[in-house]
Amino acid sequence: MSLPSPAAMSTILMTMLQLTLCSIGIATASYPPFQLLNVKQTLLDTKMLKPLKPSEFHLLSNVTETDRPGTWKLKLFHRDKLSSNATSTLHDHRRRFQANMERDVKRVASLFRRLPGGGTHDGNASYELDDFGSDVVSGMAQGSGEYFVRIGVGSPPRNQYMVIDSGSDIVWVQCQPCNQCYRQSDPVFNPADSASFAGVSCGSSVCDRLENSGCNSGRSCRYEVSYGDGSYTKGTLALETLTFGRTMVKNVAIGCGHINRGMFIGAAGLLGLGGGSMSLVGQLGGQTGGAFSYCLVSRGTDASGSLVFGRGAMPVGASWVPLLRNPRAPSFYYVGLSGLGVGGISVPISNDIFRLTELGFGGVVMDTGTAVTRFPTSAYNAFRDTFISQTANLPRASGLSIFDTCYNLSGFISVRVPTISFYFSGGPILTLPARNFLIPVDDMGTFCFAFAPSGSGLSIIGNIQQEGIQISFDGGNGFVGFGPNVC
Repeated sequence: MSLPSPAAMSTILMTMLQLTLCSIGIATASYPPFQLLNVKQTLLDTKMLKPLKPSEFHLLSNVTETDRPGTWKLKLFHRDKLSSNATSTLHDHRRRFQANMERDVKRVASLFRRLPGGGTHDGNASYELDDFGSDVVSGMAQGSGEYFVRIGVGSPPRNQYMVIDSGSDIVWVQCQPCNQCYRQSDPVFNPADSASFAGVSCGSSVCDRLENSGCNSGRSCRYEVSYGDGSYTKGTLALETLTFGRTMVKNVAIGCGHINRGMFIGAAGLLGLGGGSMSLVGQLGGQTGGAFSYCLVSRGTDASGSLVFGRGAMPVGASWVPLLRNPRAPSFYYVGLSGLGVGGISVPISNDIFRLTELGFGGVVMDTGTAVTRFPTSAYNAFRDTFISQTANLPRASGLSIFDTCYNLSGFISVRVPTISFYFSGGPILTLPARNFLIPVDDMGTFCFAFAPSGSGLSIIGNIQQEGIQISFDGGNGFVGFGPNVC
């Protein structure tokens, strides 16, 4: 039997690749190996978004019902939409970008420092829940890459904006009496007004699960969390009711922060979605099977993303890759990455560079709190050089902040750029939309290649690269899914 000609074989392989891409809903009509970046529209998006004033926050609906009975989807918003500064202009994208990158560098540094952390997953629970969720908003406008969700805290529920963080395990809110608090959009939560607030004793098993715990006057459990960028929260641990639309989740262990500092401006606190026992996902345990799904809204749009909890959130038709667990960093969600592609061409780097070792070093983490994807320096350099070689026709610009590869696209309506792909272990391929890897850094048409070297063996897939892609975590079965829908 004769073998196919090289041209026929190329066609067969390309068709197989397109089918793989279509299975996760990320393929573009121009693939392979180039796609179009709409420069003009992307720049307009950075200028036209109007942040809401604090008096207008009630206009954002926090919960919508899905087409699945008993499933509730919460809205996610980029913090571009939540401005705590009424004098914010619509033309300060460069300032917001630079502040965001400064915070992102600190965020990444703090993740590296947390790698030796411990903790175990405890899925015990005494009640059942229907699937529930919320929309998500983004935090770019305040110099942060974070996303926000709106939930009710206490009984009766007091609506609060919370930062979602897939790399953190503590749920906390600022509390009265507030000895030191940063500015937030809603009134600071007062435990005295909640009928369901119950302090946790110092000797309880819940208190023992905290990494940094102590005792206040020998009785109440004290917690303290630092985020590595100067941000921190300190206070007492309590059991409280959280409300997601019509779903009430009782006896959630939360931090009641009386001394807080940081870049959480606008939000009341943080909703930890990490893999540890004290995150919301860990506390729900068997009731959701560690299952949740999110769609991060693209920067500069008035649309909202979503966050859904429960097994009903797991989509049919997603492309699934195994979740990897690192005992040295149980909060993080690791995935197996085998390589990178530019313009349909595999970048010449060793597969081992992304490997999670038996000692817990290296590996690839999915993180909602990091904005820009990082790769080990040697992998990044090869990746960047391959991209540069395929964009020689585009006018270059000086590097900015953490980016060393930028282009002057002023005057262009659209440009043709090579596709960027992540090759996951086991075969799935995720090809990114152009706006997820070539992003505007000012209002004048400077776009940069939105990746950076990590300075360590750890790789992080950040939220810029995740935007617009349905991402699902099936912790019970140990998989993360991409698609099949776009957000």
